Amino acid sequence: SEYLEGPNENDLLRVCVATCNRADYSKLAPIMFGIKSHPEEFDLEVVVLGSHLIDDYGNTFRMIEQDDFDIGSKLHTIVRGEDEAAMVESVGLALVKLPDVLQRLRPDILVIHGDRFDALALATAAALMNIRILHVEGGEVSGTIDDSIRHAISKLAHYHACCTRMAEQHLIAMCEDHSRILLAGCPSYDKLLSTHHREDYMDIIKSWLGDKVQEYDYIVALQHPVTTDIQKSIKIYELMLDALLSFNKKTLILFPNIDAGSKEMVRVMRKKGIEQHPNFRAVKHIPFEQFIQLVCRAGCMIGNSSCGVREAGAFGTPVINLGTRQTGRETGENVLHVRDADTQNKIYHALELQFGKRYPCSKIYGDGNAVPRIIKFLRTIDLDEPLQKTFCFPPVKDSISQDIDHILETQSALAVDLGGTNLRVAIVCMRGNIVKKYTQPNPKTYEARMQLLLKMCVDAMRDAVGLNCRILGVGVSTGGRVNPQEGVVLHSTKLIQEWSSVDLRTPISDALHLPVWVDNDGNCAALAERKFGHGKGVENFVTVITGTGIGGGIIHHNELVYGTTFCAAELGHIMVSLEGPECSCGSRGCIEAYASGMALQREAKRLHDEDLLKVEGMEMKLSEPITAGHLINAARLGNSKADAVLNKASTALGVGIVNILHIVNPTLVILSGVLASYYQAPVQRIISERALFSAQSIKVLTSELEEPALLGAASMVLDYATRRIY
Repeated sequence: SEYLEGPNENDLLRVCVATCNRADYSKLAPIMFGIKSHPEEFDLEVVVLGSHLIDDYGNTFRMIEQDDFDIGSKLHTIVRGEDEAAMVESVGLALVKLPDVLQRLRPDILVIHGDRFDALALATAAALMNIRILHVEGGEVSGTIDDSIRHAISKLAHYHACCTRMAEQHLIAMCEDHSRILLAGCPSYDKLLSTHHREDYMDIIKSWLGDKVQEYDYIVALQHPVTTDIQKSIKIYELMLDALLSFNKKTLILFPNIDAGSKEMVRVMRKKGIEQHPNFRAVKHIPFEQFIQLVCRAGCMIGNSSCGVREAGAFGTPVINLGTRQTGRETGENVLHVRDADTQNKIYHALELQFGKRYPCSKIYGDGNAVPRIIKFLRTIDLDEPLQKTFCFPPVKDSISQDIDHILETQSALAVDLGGTNLRVAIVCMRGNIVKKYTQPNPKTYEARMQLLLKMCVDAMRDAVGLNCRILGVGVSTGGRVNPQEGVVLHSTKLIQEWSSVDLRTPISDALHLPVWVDNDGNCAALAERKFGHGKGVENFVTVITGTGIGGGIIHHNELVYGTTFCAAELGHIMVSLEGPECSCGSRGCIEAYASGMALQREAKRLHDEDLLKVEGMEMKLSEPITAGHLINAARLGNSKADAVLNKASTALGVGIVNILHIVNPTLVILSGVLASYYQAPVQRIISERALFSAQSIKVLTSELEEPALLGAASMVLDYATRRIY
């Protein structure tokens, strides 16, 4: 509204305080007195609505007038009926009446308290009329519909004065701007901590409960309906009254608030004759200052009022909290919870445990200095700041929830691993669990390979329906050099025939009608570690695959390094010798020529042919093919020749990794593949011996992932297909 953008008349900050009932006035009154005491800075307007103006609830607007506040507007907003529909109609009626009042008053700030439905109407009207809102007591949790209303008001409010450290943390977690949150404490504590030592307290107690009553020998009862479970509320109220009748102590009982269900609760009270019973005094309203004296010196307080878990703690008064209305509140040790108050005996036993006790005073909700903090906070509000709220959203964790569009399905990926020996397809869910895996020998020709690949994918898609998995896309891990932008295998390894210049994305996408991502197995291993393994949360790391060949991937600033021609991170072809053994790439002295499974197998065969491999205690069958495992086994059993081969292989790999550390300086090196556990310790030793001092502390870890190629392929899908911004 344009009227809000003009200059402030007389340079006074126009503050409107809106109060709906006796409970919120006890919190707002100290703030109103504080504002009124600075007429040179603030212009105070007071709006009264809700149950303040209803005779059945004590016409409590009169206490506001008795406090010498000028009421600028009285709005009759309550639709009687005391049920859910009446509450909704009351909100609607308030929304119809409030715009005229707010337009006439033109406040700079509207102060709203708490979690009542009337307060929600106030916040909605003010937000839509571009009036800044200060919400008092936001961020708290009680465990009823009040939570939803309270948090809704917090989202509409521009500024927050909260009572506890936990409430402040809740507001921050709700993405509210920390600079606009004041940890003030509860304003009512300012009054109760300064006035509860009145000398005339016995006169107050006797005026409400009779001349014969003694301090600490009476009960204060206050139970409100829980609007999300009205019938249970009424039952608990009935059981509480029965327990109080049996307990036979003087009891001051206040009428419930105006929420849905209150009419039925009053009917129960009258049916039991509480208003005529000599032990009971039933009242609609008590002035806050007198109520403080009564709570302070009560033998016990019982019910589900927030006063029991908040203000009563300041005096150490024993409290019995019935039901779930205050379940989430922070409480002192004076509160005994009877959440499942389903029998009279439970409540009676709680009265026996609590009545007459005294507890240490608790200041969880305030230290008596809330109002000065709030006044100071109001002074700092800059009306020239943009009125539009901004929210401070935290980083979003990887989603592991079900898709909102397919609520019974789990978001999943189809992962494909094209290896030299086998062709594998798996259904992988968001958590990295492999739901189902399919394995077939990898055909030797392009046509047979593509035909089998598509058939396996179609079979997996069909099975995914029965497994409640929604396939978001297909990720392919393959040997060779890959252009991931185009989904094309550029050059294959010698292990996979007829696999160069192959477009994988188009035929798979056309057949399955899904997005397709393709990358080489080394990069996929790094992606798997980034999402599911040791690399999670690490900005810079290197993964080295030590298997049949040597490969890997480099994650730099959380992204893969590809290079201009997609040749980056060919870690197996880092040269560590000018005249080393010949490599499968055609060159000499590569890491792969020394440390790969193929290289170790070659050396094992050479030693075996020279009859230098087998040692005592080593079992070898005549028909058994010689592998790298035989070489490692021989070395462990003391074969010096085998040990020398492995030492050279470890040194070559370690020196190659030292070169990587000196080029990209990662935080972490992760070894993957069948030889990883063997190489980890030697590589760590070589780094400590040969790397520059600043790189010597870099850790070498062994991957804990059983299927890095499949998980990496899946991660391409799960990371990109679930992004909201591409």
